[in-house]
Amino acid sequence: MALSRTDRRDRIRFRIRKTVSGTTQRPRLAVFRSNKEIYAQLIDDVNGTTITAASSRDKDIDASKTSNVETAKLVGQAIAEKAKSAGIESITFDRGGYLYHGRIKSLAEGAREGGLKF
Repeated sequence: MALSRTDRRDRIRFRIRKTVSGTTQRPRLAVFRSNKEIYAQLIDDVNGTTITAASSRDKDIDASKTSNVETAKLVGQAIAEKAKSAGIESITFDRGGYLYHGRIKSLAEGAREGGLKF
């Protein structure tokens, strides 16, 4: 029996999460992509808390009216700014079961341009 897209993505996501986890000094940058929006959050898995988050629904990013890939890059830069203000410079990247391509890749490149190391 063939798996649905969400089942396949969940399997990949769980496989990634077995190895990728975040700490207070090096949090996990978790990415969620819907058809319209893209969300990113820095998570400390040791304490089970979200340190900071950014999404394409934020006021300044939503007002830019750019393409999905360019919006993802802006979200990456926004999460990098928020991380810098929280005193975080290095992270681990959790692509959330999505291919490292398109909007996911653009978000990662935006975060790197913002000064995050991963």
